[in-house]
Amino acid sequence: MTNIPAPLPAEMRIAELTRQIRHHDHQYYVLAAPSISDLEYDRLLRELSDLEREFPQLAAADSPTKRLGDAPLEGLVQVQHRVPMLSIENTYTEQELRNFFTRIEKLLPGEIIEWVVELKVDGVAVSIRYEQGLLVQAVTRGNGEVGDDITHNIRTLRGLPQRLLGDSVPKVLEVRGEIYMTNADLVTLNEQRTKAGDSEFKNTRNVTAGSIRLLDSKICSQRRLRFFCHGIGFCEGINARTHMEFLERVRALGVPTTPDVACFADKEATIAHCNRLVENLHELDFEVDGLVVKVNSMEQRETLGSTTKCPRWVIAYKIEKYEAVTQLLDIKTQIGKTGTVTPVGELQPVELAGTTVSRASLHNIEEIERKDIRVGDWVVVEKAGKIIPHIVRVEKHRREGEPPPYQFPTNCPECSSLLVRDTQGVYIRCVSKQCPAQWRQRLRYFATRDCMDIEGLGEKLVNQLVDGNVVASYGDLYSLTLDKLMSLDRMGKKSAENLLDGIEASKDRGLTRVLNAISIRHVGQRVAQILARKFGHLDALIAADLETIGNTNEIGPVIAKSVADYFQSEDGIEVIRQLREAGVSLQTSAEDAVNASGTFAGKTVVVTGSLNKYSRDEIERRIEQLGGRAASSVSKKTDFLIAGEAAGTKLEKAQSLGVTILTEADFDAMISTKSP
Repeated sequence: MTNIPAPLPAEMRIAELTRQIRHHDHQYYVLAAPSISDLEYDRLLRELSDLEREFPQLAAADSPTKRLGDAPLEGLVQVQHRVPMLSIENTYTEQELRNFFTRIEKLLPGEIIEWVVELKVDGVAVSIRYEQGLLVQAVTRGNGEVGDDITHNIRTLRGLPQRLLGDSVPKVLEVRGEIYMTNADLVTLNEQRTKAGDSEFKNTRNVTAGSIRLLDSKICSQRRLRFFCHGIGFCEGINARTHMEFLERVRALGVPTTPDVACFADKEATIAHCNRLVENLHELDFEVDGLVVKVNSMEQRETLGSTTKCPRWVIAYKIEKYEAVTQLLDIKTQIGKTGTVTPVGELQPVELAGTTVSRASLHNIEEIERKDIRVGDWVVVEKAGKIIPHIVRVEKHRREGEPPPYQFPTNCPECSSLLVRDTQGVYIRCVSKQCPAQWRQRLRYFATRDCMDIEGLGEKLVNQLVDGNVVASYGDLYSLTLDKLMSLDRMGKKSAENLLDGIEASKDRGLTRVLNAISIRHVGQRVAQILARKFGHLDALIAADLETIGNTNEIGPVIAKSVADYFQSEDGIEVIRQLREAGVSLQTSAEDAVNASGTFAGKTVVVTGSLNKYSRDEIERRIEQLGGRAASSVSKKTDFLIAGEAAGTKLEKAQSLGVTILTEADFDAMISTKSP
């Protein structure tokens, strides 16, 4: 007879189920690495709920089943914040952000300052209090001094632990952050409401704000709200010298924190990171209305203090966002200069931020699949800041029938070559060297101002030259004749002669522009400049091994491999052969050169205000040619400030630090006496 093991006592099974569910919550919401399916998770939760109904005396106050909601309350109670929840000062421009940096530096003279950048989640602010590791209270921001007690609804958030993880928990921990809803969950909720005959919710913030104040937590539990921690209130037993240390500590306790937080010791790196984040906001499944920049050091925060309304050590870099609802008429594809195939949504034209929008980038196939975007759908289109419009979500409750999912083409729509997906990437490329779409894009780029600067070689003319098979290579471009050009539609003799002059002049642009122009993957203007100054001549760069290229300052292994592979490829070898035969200079020009004994050798120079003789790029390029470093912000290390009209705060700071101030005329006088 088979020995059947005795079933676990209910108490032990409840404890084991609780442990497993908390573990999976941490994996999903904090680590973003789920290890079981939603169905398996729901089975665990259902088994725990059934056991607690059968043995109510064993149900703990912090059980995961509390997220399913309790009996409705009669009303919300107001609670005084032990530490006020102050507002954050807003700024909308890069210059205002720079002004914030300047103010902080004045208040912390001579100190090293680290800057933290966080996403500003567009949700509802809340303060959540743990005592001895147990969640005991959650309060809305309210007026900053007093808020509503929403503990009953906060307990329904799956991603928020009822009990902190680990054996060493602080006596009191008050975390502050944002309650939010994902766009995907809003889509699902609106589908459910439409089927039930209810009106749909317009956006995630409105549904979040309404849900957390519901008296019936069972309804709130169905809304799938979530929480990100980004700050600290009153605490006992948790010590962190910096904000980054605090976030690391609370994550270890099981509390989810705002993703993609980064810390920098350099202002320019901070601003560059902000710009990168803004460009990629479409990748997020939750709404963001800006970024938050903070001082990292808790001690420095204490020194900086607060005004009556706002802490001095933090600022919100907000992005103006505009939304509209329109219909997706079609999905087409565009081929980039390196073969990347980008899907583009063709929209029913709609007014957005003062312009008519009829197209929106869909970025890549994963974004289409994640958002389940289909032709014929009604979609929410958003434009944030200067960024091109993108689709936030599909209004699935308005979907008619069951349109088929979008099928990404398997072959290039232009040349019919088989498309290839990047290894471990989301981009799909046409790798054919003969693809006319790629060549059109490369030729357009080759002629742009930062490349070979060929005036007159615009989009329409490029299309004519490529589609008519007049120019199929860079060699063909440099072999153009007046007769060939005059045979094209709407090409006059004067325009043709000017174009030929521009092509001839481009031969002497120098190595930086050549490297930028020939569309090596991962090589743009800055990388091209670094390589040109390092190697001096293209032959030296071609002869360099992978390690030598990779050891160049600011050039990492990915860029180095891309450069080396290009010059060893048949395509790269042929391009360079054609440029040599055409007489294109492959060595550094006067524009590329840096004079180690020039007027500004070893000096840091900042340019500010409106200039009359030079553009900003021109004068900064000239500074670098003369051995100097063109910086964008004033510090104690700044040697010169070139001040144009309306110079503003940079001039004030330079004067306070004793930096030498130059006018444009002073600058010209200096470089005329000592040219490179």
